[in-house]
Amino acid sequence: MRHLLATALLLVPVCAQQPRTDAQPADTKDVVLFEMRSELLSAFWGREIRMQAGVVLPPDQKDGEPLPVCYSIHGFGGSHRSAWHAGPRLVEDMGQGYPRMLYVFLNAACPLGHHEFADSVNNGPWGRALTTEFVPALEAKFHAGGAPRARFLTGHSSGGWSSLWLMVNYPDFFGGTWSTAPDSVDFRDFTGIDVYSFANAFTDPKGEPIQLMRRNGEWVKTIEQFVRNELEQKHYGGQFMSFDAVFSPRGDDGQPMHLFDPKTGAIDRFVADSWRKYDIGQIVREHWAELGPKLKGKLHVYVGTRDTFRLEGPLRLFAADLERLGSDAVILFAEGRDHGTLFQPEPTLWPDGMLVRIHREMRAKFDAAVALVK
Repeated sequence: MRHLLATALLLVPVCAQQPRTDAQPADTKDVVLFEMRSELLSAFWGREIRMQAGVVLPPDQKDGEPLPVCYSIHGFGGSHRSAWHAGPRLVEDMGQGYPRMLYVFLNAACPLGHHEFADSVNNGPWGRALTTEFVPALEAKFHAGGAPRARFLTGHSSGGWSSLWLMVNYPDFFGGTWSTAPDSVDFRDFTGIDVYSFANAFTDPKGEPIQLMRRNGEWVKTIEQFVRNELEQKHYGGQFMSFDAVFSPRGDDGQPMHLFDPKTGAIDRFVADSWRKYDIGQIVREHWAELGPKLKGKLHVYVGTRDTFRLEGPLRLFAADLERLGSDAVILFAEGRDHGTLFQPEPTLWPDGMLVRIHREMRAKFDAAVALVK
């Protein structure tokens, strides 16, 4: 947090000073690293910034085989390294009839947390870099479809928000998103906080503590407790600091401004108002005349009704707005599921598992689009 940083750091954003030094996983026959310098991000930071992804290759790929691409975005604390964990099973399953696609695991990690592939005054132009530099280069290298009809998004938690954000902001570039348990998609319910009307992020207007986390349906941690735990563990890079880095203006000290005081919970009204341009619900409401036709058939969002971080609340607001606007978006609430159990088989919604449904629908959408142009 800003008040805990050494004076020497105050005028330089933290992300610029903490490059990742972790060793990259070794390439295998089926899972490889794709990495490239981003000119946009390097210009923003004044030093080389490289974008990364783990790419899972389908077995026995033939020259000229049309391949859709599934771009997957991890949640807070993850990275593209999940490709090396998921890859072997994906390759084995593709050899037995599982949807053949290029499975690309993007890296959204940065020292301030998760940059969410949103253009930010603190983190840089990650959305533009992804769509104008990284994706075209990756698809050229791996001979992928190279068109919106072959380009799909998915992600969980912060990755769920990222995938929905990219779909809404680049509706002509992607063919659809399957976003799961996304971080708050409507800031009228930001994990229980109405960013625009509440005076405090720790207590509601009645003075009651705002609960953040639940386990087995029971509340186990308030926002205040969560934030204090983060401050005890690290000076920066925690979940709420990560939100500040993406959504907030940069302060006079060079650091992201806080939505709320991490000690008292008092909300900064100037910062709260600046968050509006990242409020997906508000963007959709205000620009539906333009976005509606472009998003037709492209929005799929899933969450559990007992999400660990109460993320079903903002999605209900979003779903109600989309219904009122006449959208064909598929918004599903899995009864009784939380942030983790959402993936497990559900008899009605995804009897074979949530990711199986997502990947099958992506491949089917691509095949239908290809059939139309033949």
